[in-house]
Formats: sequence, C-alpha cells, structure tokens
Amino acid sequence: MPLPFRHLTSALDLKREDTEAILTVAREMDAVLAKGGSELLKGKILASLFYEPSTRTRLSFETAMMRLGGQVITADGLQFSSLYKGETLEDTMEMVSRYADIIAMRHPELGSADKAAKAASIPLINAGDGPGQHPTQALLDLYTIQKERGKLDGIHIAMVGDLKFGRTVHSLCYLLGLYKDVRFTFISPPELMMPEKVTKYLDEKKCSHVVSGNLDDGLSCDVMYVTRVQQERFDNPADYERLKLQYVLTADHLAGKDVTVMHPLPRVGEIATGVDALPNAAYFRQAGNGVPIRMALLAMMLNKA
Repeated sequence: MPLPFRHLTSALDLKREDTEAILTVAREMDAVLAKGGSELLKGKILASLFYEPSTRTRLSFETAMMRLGGQVITADGLQFSSLYKGETLEDTMEMVSRYADIIAMRHPELGSADKAAKAASIPLINAGDGPGQHPTQALLDLYTIQKERGKLDGIHIAMVGDLKFGRTVHSLCYLLGLYKDVRFTFISPPELMMPEKVTKYLDEKKCSHVVSGNLDDGLSCDVMYVTRVQQERFDNPADYERLKLQYVLTADHLAGKDVTVMHPLPRVGEIATGVDALPNAAYFRQAGNGVPIRMALLAMMLNKA
C-alpha cells in the first residue's frame, strides 16, 4: 500500500484517502507491536536527523524503525553536525541519501523540510520545521482522536494555548479539515491567535470555528487539545513570562466532563499533574500512538506495507 508522494513535508500533502490508508496500516502496526515487532524493514536504514531538541518524535521514529527490523543512524543537534561548519542543508541531504533508505528530519528553520526534500534522493519525512509543519504529529493526533472518541467526522475540538507558533495545531487543523462537520474552538491570548492562513483554509473547507479567551469554553467539546507556550519562539523573554501560564487545566475543571484531553508534550505547567490519573487524560496514550503511526509511514513510504 504505497503512498502517492515521495516525501512528506506538510499535512497539506495528504488527502483524506491518504490519512485513511495510514490509519488503517497503523492499526495493523498496533497488532505487530502486540506480537513484539516484525522483520518487515530488515536491511533498511533510517537517518534520524534532529537539529532541534526532541524526545517523543525522535524516539518514536527510531523505535518504529527498530520494531520493524530496520536500523537507525543519527545526527543530533546542529552543533554536532557539518551544518555547524557551514555545510549547506542541500549538501547534507546529498550525502545522507547515500547512507540511508529514508530520512526523518527536524530543523529549526521554517521551510527547511521542503528545501531538504528537493535535494534528497530518498524519501524524507518532516519531523518539524521550526514554527511550520509537523505532519506526523497531526497523523498520530488523528489516530488518537479516532481511538478515544470512535470517530473523526463530526468532532468538536478546542485548541488551547500557543496557536500562533504551534506547528502541531496548524498541521492538525489541515488534516481535520479533510473530515465532515468538524468544529473548532480556538482559545488563546490575543497575541497567540490562530494564524489567518489556517482559518482561511478552514473557511475553504466549510469548517466552523470560533475564537475565545476563556478556557471553560473548551470543556463542552469532544476534545481539548492543550499546547504549551513555546519559549524558543519568543525574542523577548518578558513576553514569554507574561503569556506562558494564562491557561492551566486542573482536575477540578474536568469534574463531570466528557472531554478528551490531548497535548503534544512536553508540558510546562499548562496541565496540572492532578489531571494525569483521570480517564479524560489521553496525552500519554497519544504519545504512544506515535510508534504505530510512524511504523505505518516508514513501511508505506518504503513500499513495504
């Protein structure tokens, strides 16, 4: 079950039939995981290039490759790579294409994934390009919503926190826009509102969306997707300090509520630890879903699914 594209750099690369195919294979990969893995990608090598800090995305990509019998080579941090010496991203991709069969790359520069994909002669997956796109996170978020709520069509989702710089919420909006009757409530400080490029896309898809500054407005939704305010996106530390904890979700907020709480992680205080034990708290299950989704993508992009 190959995919109709060579590289995956943006959620906008995906059509509904693509997301449905990936979710189907991810369910098969959950069954593979339950059996301890497979040798499907034996002899294949993933180049794991993470030039910006990552825990979940990097480890789940590497776990996914190894659970399928493949191997991993890594580059960790700009300062430990030839990019630090002045090598161009294009030259790096030319070289890595000779060492591996597929690339997962995170880079702090907006648009870096598209630039890298043009130079790579093997498939490349964008694992986050600065404030731009994070398509595999959006796919695992879709998978999580489907597993937790039993559907994607007709979902009402609240997105909370840093909606301006949050590549996870941007990418998820693009994928949810492929589904029917999806409604959005955007909750953020005025300085961190959802960008017009995203709301314009939702308008084109005829998805209703409202803007709020009140956390309580998200408690009646099916899903509340909380994000951290990202310190690394601020030039002025005082702005970050002022905005970082305007919304803090507690167990008291969730009393008697049937809302699934998601978060791309890491959190820095915006969800109190008292929420963790509640059945509503799906964010650690969400992080775990990164493995079968990335197993599915690796297998499909290497034409082995």
